[in-house]
Amino acid sequence: MLKSPSKMKKLHLTGVLVLALFTLATTPGIAFDKVNKSNNGVAIKGYDSVAYHTEGRAVRGKSEFSHKWNDADWYFASAENRDLFAASPERYAPQFGGY
Repeated sequence: MLKSPSKMKKLHLTGVLVLALFTLATTPGIAFDKVNKSNNGVAIKGYDSVAYHTEGRAVRGKSEFSHKWNDADWYFASAENRDLFAASPERYAPQFGGY
């Protein structure tokens, strides 16, 4: 038994929509970096994440005391802070990558 052309169009449209939704649901969306970083790859806008813990305030880091972690450059106010971070980055990095 043949269906009317309008029913065939509805069936076809339903199939296309189901396929489109399935495709969207199974493909990776926009991939986020593990760390929120600037366009030049510096994490937390260049602030020293260890100083938040040790001094209780925001301290601007210096590129000369940097450490690469999770595809981002982390800047620190001192070599000591850099070394503390390098030994335990999960302890000093912001939660959820700073997002």
